Formats: sequence, C-alpha cells, structure tokens
Amino acid sequence: MTEIIAFANQKGGVGKTTTAINLGASLAAIKKRVLLIDLDSQGNAGTGLGFVRSSHSQSVYDVIMDGLDVKKAVVKTDYKVDILPSSIKLSGAGIELVNMDNRHAKLRNALNRVSEDYDFIFIDCPPALDLLTINALSAADTVIVPIQCEFFALEGLSELMNTIRLVKQHYNKYIDIEGVLLTMFDPRLNLTLQVMNEVKKYFPDRVYKTTIPRNVRLSEAPSFGCPITAYDPASRGAQSYAALADEVIAQNR
Repeated sequence: MTEIIAFANQKGGVGKTTTAINLGASLAAIKKRVLLIDLDSQGNAGTGLGFVRSSHSQSVYDVIMDGLDVKKAVVKTDYKVDILPSSIKLSGAGIELVNMDNRHAKLRNALNRVSEDYDFIFIDCPPALDLLTINALSAADTVIVPIQCEFFALEGLSELMNTIRLVKQHYNKYIDIEGVLLTMFDPRLNLTLQVMNEVKKYFPDRVYKTTIPRNVRLSEAPSFGCPITAYDPASRGAQSYAALADEVIAQNR
C-alpha cells in the first residue's frame, strides 16, 4: 500500500525540501521504493538529488497541466529515489489552474498511474497555500509539517491547519497529520525548548521524537547534489534522518 505524504508549511526555510530529500534517501537505503515530487518552481528537491533541470524537458507541470503520464516524466537518480522534477513554469501554474475543471485533483488523478510502483510518494510543497499546495493535500494521505525552532515558528500555522481542514471537508476526507518535525534543533538554547513546548501544546501526540539538528554537513550536501546519506552518512544529520525513517515506518506499519 503506497503512502502519499505531503511536506507542507507556507513559511520558507523550515526544512521541507531538506526533509523530503533526506527522509526519502534514508527510506531508500532500507529498500523502500520512494518517489519524490518537486512541486516548487525553484526545483531545489531535484537539485538536491543531483538532477539537472536542463537535462530533462518533461516535468510535473506537464503532468498536472497537460495530463502527461507520470511515468514519462519520472527520472531515476543515483540515490535510489525517483524524482518527478519541477519546472519554472510552475510559478504561473496557480493562475492557469483557476479556470480548469477539477483543478484540485489534477495531481491525485495522475498519481493513480504509479500508486502500485512505490512504497512512499513524497510531495515537496511550495512555500504558499496556493492551488499547487491544494493539489498536494488533495492527493496526500498525510502531511508532515517541518517547524523551525525559531521565534516565528508558529506564525501562520493556523492558516495551514485551516487549509488542511478545508481540504478534508471538501476534497480529501482521509487526510491527516502524519507528524510534526522540529528542525534546526539546538537543545542548548532556551528558545528551542520554548518552541518545542509550544509545538507540543499545539500538536499533542503528533510531534516526532526525532529532531533534526543544526548540522553543517546537512547544509553542505545539496551543493554537491546528493542527500546526506551519500555525502556524510556518519554525520548527526544523517543519523537523525535515519531515526526519522524508522519512526515513519513504525507509524505506517
């Protein structure tokens, strides 16, 4: 049974893409079949897996807007995580979708063609609550919400939860929160502990035991076009994502 997980938070820089890449690679390392969908026009998820955008003309844009078969756009990477790459054209897709029939379900319908091919399908959402994110939430079984341990961590979170509630009400009655992940975690800072306590109040029983630390190696890995499992498997960042993979598998067992 395929688990489709969206990584969503309209705040940028909270670790959505980093988590989608490295959790995917950690799951692939233990023989899980993973597809990562890059739904952000910046294309960072593909870059972090060594994908060169100019090397492949078909993308998730063609799948959503033109009905292209997903299998024709998927690219295999060196890290056993398949990627459905982004396109700069996604930056205008929200406007193009407005007048289309079933605009919320374009991605969900497309993924039916590959639902038996993977154990996990990850959707890296853009940092906005737009129609692309609505498509991701309509297609997903669950949502992972990365939250940065900073002062404005909970800012805008109520809007995200309201969007998820609306999607649940109108488009996808099964969607739920998979878990909340604390990123850039430094237990030496009082602010980090304060944020953690506030998040646990906001999401009782949904916060992962695993936290993702501030880690230089994690920050360096994307510039080399590889996940942390390949760049430095002994680093604290790699160990944290391996632990998170174990948690995710335990939840979905």
